[in-house]
Amino acid sequence: MSKETADQNHTPSQTYLSTRGGDYGLSFEDVVLKGLAADGGLFLPHQIPSAVNWQEWKDLSYTELAFRIFSLYISTDEIPSDDLKAIIERSYSTFRADNVAPLVHLQDNNLYLLELFHGPSYSFKDCALQFLGNLFEYFLVRRNHGKVGKDRHHLTVVGATSGDTGSAAIYGLRGKKDVSVFILHPKGRVSPIQEAQMTTCLDANVHNIAVTGTFDDCQDIVKTLFGDIDTNQTLRLGAVNSINFSRILAQIVYYFHAYFSLARDSPSFKIGDKVRFVTPTGNFGNILAGYIATRMGLPVDKLVVATNENDILYRFWKTGRYEKHPATNGAPDTAHIHTDGCKETLSPAMDILVSSNFERLMWFLAEDFSSTIGMDDQFNKKQAGQEVTAWYKSLKQSGGFGPVHPDIMDAGRRTFESERVSDPQTLETIKSCYDRTKYVLDPHTAVGVAAAIRSIAGTGVNVMHISLSTAHPAKFSGAVESALKNEPDFNFEEQVLPDEFKDLAVREKRVTFVENSWEKVREIVKKQVEADLSHER
Repeated sequence: MSKETADQNHTPSQTYLSTRGGDYGLSFEDVVLKGLAADGGLFLPHQIPSAVNWQEWKDLSYTELAFRIFSLYISTDEIPSDDLKAIIERSYSTFRADNVAPLVHLQDNNLYLLELFHGPSYSFKDCALQFLGNLFEYFLVRRNHGKVGKDRHHLTVVGATSGDTGSAAIYGLRGKKDVSVFILHPKGRVSPIQEAQMTTCLDANVHNIAVTGTFDDCQDIVKTLFGDIDTNQTLRLGAVNSINFSRILAQIVYYFHAYFSLARDSPSFKIGDKVRFVTPTGNFGNILAGYIATRMGLPVDKLVVATNENDILYRFWKTGRYEKHPATNGAPDTAHIHTDGCKETLSPAMDILVSSNFERLMWFLAEDFSSTIGMDDQFNKKQAGQEVTAWYKSLKQSGGFGPVHPDIMDAGRRTFESERVSDPQTLETIKSCYDRTKYVLDPHTAVGVAAAIRSIAGTGVNVMHISLSTAHPAKFSGAVESALKNEPDFNFEEQVLPDEFKDLAVREKRVTFVENSWEKVREIVKKQVEADLSHER
């Protein structure tokens, strides 16, 4: 039986609200299928659960660890334990690495790399989107039991991608019954491999749309579609971007997994010690999962936000202002800057001006600040929703907000630091890492490693660092080959390129091109969903 509202058997961490105050008391199923709240906010649990006995998880497998964590956020009234275990096993059986996300000792004694690219699309997004695809299928099978024709619940999944979300979402949802998948990507602003991974998928329920514009334009179109009541209700929209809380939930797992792996692998690190995580950051979902892990009890010294030259997050932690200033770094003849200020860099998945999941962090910080007044929990949540609504109204109207209250900034800085890494620094990091270790970094991972090296220089050798490797280097041949072009022993095709990628360029492709207009995208989606439904009946 499907659930839209949580009942008395749900704990506060299994009950969900909107960051803008318009929704409370929602079930996990409703949050997964809706994706975005009706008031434009993002969903969060009423309370982050405390993992009281988290140390006892140290010897669990990745899937066992996922079950322990997911169970804190999903009531057995919604997904019975055996069903949840089966969904988890199915989701991670597609990974090439036995333990899903291997931890690699990269250099010296205190820098480790967490490889998150061993899923079907060779990106960290698989860690969440394989799970989300199976969640969609589970809920739809249950809702459609015994139903035929127009009575069946057909989900229209719409997502925006800066490169990796698209292929990961497609690999998670291709061929699923009662689902139409539409992935918007910025035309010409994803790598050739990323584009081919998406557009060579010819499954009948998968539809790629290339938008003339940036990732932010694509993301705005998706949010506008969700915000249009008629479109949302008629098409029953579902979200695969990290605005969908289930993606954040799935990513919490690998922070705990990395911590326990480090305790096993390093003789100088033991359970209870603090670690620094360094995360290449675009839409803020990945590092937000780390933040939630810390609130659950994982011992973290700092979370380091690593940005490229689109550095709105770096500037926020330095100034307390969240502003969409144009990225003007680099020589004028080489800086490719879009009219909205977003610069094309060697790490395109991070070429984002407005990080959607940052809103979730700001809600947590606002709620914590409200709690210092001495009022009750309901008041604190209401105040947080009002504060977030005001901030994001200002962002929409004037392109920014702030300065944020100093107490809120101080609270955030107790957990977060940030580093900004330029394109030349990214190339130098790829080259120097290869020179020292023969390990090939992709440009996003290189941004993280460069930030980690700076963090190590500032903290000393006693603090262990885990930098997250978010994509396989084969997906970004241009940056990798540019960085390593003078290395006599380097051969990209032999050393980096997986067999699965070698014929992508010659495969049949299917993609629809459209200008930057949410109305035109809406018409494409409506027409295609009608066609998909007629084929299903």
